[in-house]
Amino acid sequence: MEKFKEFLKRKDIEISLKRYGIDALGAMAQGLFCSLLIGTIINTIGTQFHVPFLMKTVATIAGTEYTVGGLATAMSGPAMAAAIGYALKCPPLVLFSMITVGFAANALGGAGGPLAVLFVAILAAEFGKAVSKETKIDILVTPLVTIGVGVFFSWLIAPPIGRAAMWIGNLIMWATELQPFLMGILVSVLVGVALTLPISSAAICAAFGLTGLAGGAAVAGCCAQMIGFAVISFKENKWGGLISQGIGTSMLQMGNIIKNPRIWIAPTLASAITGPIATCLFRLQMNGAPVSSGMGTCGMVGPIGVYTGWVSDVANGAKTAITGFDWFGLLMISIVLPAVFSLIINAGVKKLGWVKDGDMKL
Repeated sequence: MEKFKEFLKRKDIEISLKRYGIDALGAMAQGLFCSLLIGTIINTIGTQFHVPFLMKTVATIAGTEYTVGGLATAMSGPAMAAAIGYALKCPPLVLFSMITVGFAANALGGAGGPLAVLFVAILAAEFGKAVSKETKIDILVTPLVTIGVGVFFSWLIAPPIGRAAMWIGNLIMWATELQPFLMGILVSVLVGVALTLPISSAAICAAFGLTGLAGGAAVAGCCAQMIGFAVISFKENKWGGLISQGIGTSMLQMGNIIKNPRIWIAPTLASAITGPIATCLFRLQMNGAPVSSGMGTCGMVGPIGVYTGWVSDVANGAKTAITGFDWFGLLMISIVLPAVFSLIINAGVKKLGWVKDGDMKL
């Protein structure tokens, strides 16, 4: 057993929740951002601003036509797997082999491809690391083992994982349609909390394909956390803190949350209020790339995802037009209401003596 532990340490194979549930999951979201999400944004820019180069077919592969954005979107599987491999500190030959693994897992995982990629990529990466540089023909052995293990597990577990993820996502979305008030609260709070924790809310939303009203509630929760912390800590952190938290990440407050968890009350309660407002009053739906549901105002990806969903819905006839009420609802849910509710609730929390000046200093 000791020799095995030494081997794992030498190979930098760390079987832990942090390595797989935080590092790998967060990296997967970055891979999705750099492929699927960027591709969606490129396509939207092309169609909305009538940019010929972005609208025309630049490649035809096996009868399928691809635009520039389409090519980026098609590479989501390889991008996720490569990002996971990087997070797991894979040596070069393993890392490069992950491209094939990601393609296989995403393709066989179907609608639940992102979750399938997460599991398969972790297995392939760790097996690849285990054999890396252990033989004199490393350039053959390492890619063969990494790709072999990856494709085998893609065939074995990617389809059921994909179906399970799709089923869970559909269940959440169905429940939100059925009970928009209660699910609006639940989805908004849970996804918002995940955004602030050192895990990836974006990857979670992508893994379960959260769109529609559930996606709108998730956007509301994430925006409440980011905008909430940005405004209630303005006295301590000024404009730099407002920007870094408001369009960066509320995760910056994790150190302060550990010191005084009560600073989390205002943004979390704000998300519990804005979530059902989004689902019941504004009927805010996020029908863009699912990863956008868990991004909030980070780079304004959440609102951009809502907008790209509107564009898509108009194009396919699901929505007649983008109205002024749509824009008003998006503005209120993304920025105005999170700021107002967080400030009011935080004032009450401060009056109770639970939070004091300086508790949210970055």
